[in-house]
Amino acid sequence: MSVFTPVQESYAPPPLPGPSAPLYFAPGMNGNQLLSVLFRVCKELRVSDIQLRASRPAYIHTNRGVEKLEHLGVLSPLHMDEILKELIRNRESGSHGFGEGQQLGVRVEDKIREAMADFSERKVADFSCDGIPFGDTGERSGRLRIQAHLSSSGLGITCRILNDFIPELESLGIDPDTTHVLRQAVQKRAGLCLVTGPTGSGKSTTLASIIDWLRRNRTKHIVTVEDPIEYQYPDDMDDPEFPGRRTASPSIVTQQEVGRDVHSYRQGLKDVLRKAPHVILLGEIRDREAMETCMEAAQTGHLVLSTLHTTGAVKTIGRILELYPRESHAAVLSRLAEILVFIHSQGLLNGVHRRVLTYEFLQNNDDAVASAIANYDGGARSLEDVIRRAGNIEWDSNLKRLYQHGLIDAATYVNARMNREADMEIL
Repeated sequence: MSVFTPVQESYAPPPLPGPSAPLYFAPGMNGNQLLSVLFRVCKELRVSDIQLRASRPAYIHTNRGVEKLEHLGVLSPLHMDEILKELIRNRESGSHGFGEGQQLGVRVEDKIREAMADFSERKVADFSCDGIPFGDTGERSGRLRIQAHLSSSGLGITCRILNDFIPELESLGIDPDTTHVLRQAVQKRAGLCLVTGPTGSGKSTTLASIIDWLRRNRTKHIVTVEDPIEYQYPDDMDDPEFPGRRTASPSIVTQQEVGRDVHSYRQGLKDVLRKAPHVILLGEIRDREAMETCMEAAQTGHLVLSTLHTTGAVKTIGRILELYPRESHAAVLSRLAEILVFIHSQGLLNGVHRRVLTYEFLQNNDDAVASAIANYDGGARSLEDVIRRAGNIEWDSNLKRLYQHGLIDAATYVNARMNREADMEIL
């Protein structure tokens, strides 16, 4: 049976909830009305991650973990089908209207039918959505990152509301000295810059802050290959000479999303160098092919930024080596010692009052660091030693600073340390 079950005709859809209308899931609501309820609540609670499952309440991610919105009621299988159809209706199109001669209504119905067939075959769908209007005030949600899947309860949807606002680096919790070094580093002509951390650690936001600063302050062609695009960079900016006016950005940013603008991540990697970029952002290093593309681009005169799901500089180097056979490790380390600009590894912790960013920062700025990277295969101690040098930030030292300033509690400090035996005397 298709998950796209039509709404029963015996239900008369209620009017779209207005500012004074009750907020709850009612029988017969269409997808836009259901999402309207969700987005209004999420805006009020300032949350962006939503979990939807058939025959269950909606859940949201907060500083305390996952919380259910019981007061909204339970999402029926019919509700879930309507929500998915509405999301597909607003799915970002790879054609951008190019070559489409059909009427809009026909294209939308074709899009839903094709998505139904694809979802039935693959049992999972990952895509991005345009912002969806909600309420009667003309408000729209941010762009959406969607995964639809099947489980024991039926259709499930994980939704992230993407923030259109790109924050400055200073607002993320990165200290001014590291912020200055990051901005100096991305002005280099060539090299490899890595931002690492687990899922949900804010890597995409940090990279977006770096790229947004670069596009506003330097004349570059920046090409991104992302799966999916989380932040969109505008073509203009505040005019530095005339407050209140907008002016064109000095840089041009070409953003490509896998599945929308390129068929696959592999195609995006293959084609990126043909666009004559100065700066390349690859959303994630997933395998040896992606790693090779990054290193080759860095060695041929491009500045490359990308991410890995690792915590700490030492583990990042180790993860890169895991992509290669043992006999290639010496050559890979030699290349990294030459092209690596920095490793910024970060995590988001549940703080005393709000989530707090912690991080480790290693810049490859002298012979001692390059030598430690090149000789990593013989042991990690030399690399750990250079992380403690001036200009770098060690994970545990930064964590201790957060604890001493009262931003995290003792349990968070103990659980987040890399060296489990050190600094227990501060507790």
